[in-house]
Amino acid sequence: MVARQWERAIALLKSLSPSHPKKALAQRKIDEYRRNLTIAQQRVKGQVFAAQNPSQTSSPASRLNFLVFAGGGAPHYNEIALEKNVLYFQRTLANLGEIRDRAAIFFANGNDGQASIRYLNSQRQERFKVPNIPHLRGAATIQNFQNWIETVIQQRDSRPIFFYFTGHGYKNEKNIDNNALIFWNEEYLSVQQFARQLERLPQKNPVVTVMAQCYSGSFANFIYEQGNPNLSVALQTRCGFFATIKTQPSVGCTAEVNEADYRDYSSSFFAGLSGISRTGETVPSADYNKDGKVSYAEAHSFAKIDEHTTDLPVSTSEVWLQRQRSEAQKAQLLQKPIAQFLQTARPEQQYVVNSLVQKFGFNPAQSFTENSRQLNLSNKVEKAYLTRLKMELLNIGIEEQIRSGGNFATIAILNRLIECEGESWKK
Repeated sequence: MVARQWERAIALLKSLSPSHPKKALAQRKIDEYRRNLTIAQQRVKGQVFAAQNPSQTSSPASRLNFLVFAGGGAPHYNEIALEKNVLYFQRTLANLGEIRDRAAIFFANGNDGQASIRYLNSQRQERFKVPNIPHLRGAATIQNFQNWIETVIQQRDSRPIFFYFTGHGYKNEKNIDNNALIFWNEEYLSVQQFARQLERLPQKNPVVTVMAQCYSGSFANFIYEQGNPNLSVALQTRCGFFATIKTQPSVGCTAEVNEADYRDYSSSFFAGLSGISRTGETVPSADYNKDGKVSYAEAHSFAKIDEHTTDLPVSTSEVWLQRQRSEAQKAQLLQKPIAQFLQTARPEQQYVVNSLVQKFGFNPAQSFTENSRQLNLSNKVEKAYLTRLKMELLNIGIEEQIRSGGNFATIAILNRLIECEGESWKK
């Protein structure tokens, strides 16, 4: 319409003699229409650019660069719980003020239309369905993982990376420190391969991971150069949280449809992080240090108590700490009264210890060793909770020893890990 008005004004201008009193008025109208037309054209260009580049729209960019890989390696073990985990992750994004489509999500076979997700219907019959995940970008393949890394490099995106994996893990019997993620079509991405991909990124890109697969604790080694614990800790800041230790399978991969029955680490982690469970219920706050936000470390501690399974959740700092002491040194530490550990524990660690001490009716004035002698546990979940308490006490005790030991290089590594784990989705 602006263009038609401009054309009529030009025609009027041409029809008037130079001395006509309306000549100057017509010229001003043409100038006004020209400005309006330019503005309209710029708006159209902006709309086209926004449609082609959704990450450049006017909505604020996410502070973090979210990446999700999920699903089984083949339909017969690509359970519906894995799809539902991704959907819960998307709800968690929304609950914490993030935009769902900003997360790059790759699941199983992606968008090829194959009915790859295994589930049990109401008659308990095995069925398969097509993935139905909003904003799904493609299949969970190593090529897509490499392509995503390449995109970050090309775009010079320096935002912290948050990587979530919910799927299956492979136990490397030849090298338990180099287990693997199982991607679609049964491609394996090992700890060392994962670390080498991250090494392609600029060192200024911090990386935080949450992994819920079997034998996931092995991936705590991604903090080292090339993912090798015999090498130095990488200069790039990396930390992570894992459903269980490197030698043990995890729980949670089920073909059951009802999410109210799900019990797994990442469900508890994201419930603690957001304050909302996967079934939409409010959970007790995990803001144990009362700073107004929930850190990854606090969500991790929440999961240790909330997750009623045989899993043994660990973080990178916890795995690193326990590598610093022999089994004999650890046994000696556990002779200390439990109350002494609480004196140097951080608030989230105090929550775990106090919760488990109360659960077992332990006397804090006595040591873990003395208290545990009084127990006769047959339930596997109860045994797992006892092991969690033992691990928590060791984490606290070894950290205190390292800090009092005065080795500044070792303390610096510990501080980097704890600082990374203490970050949050919120500013």
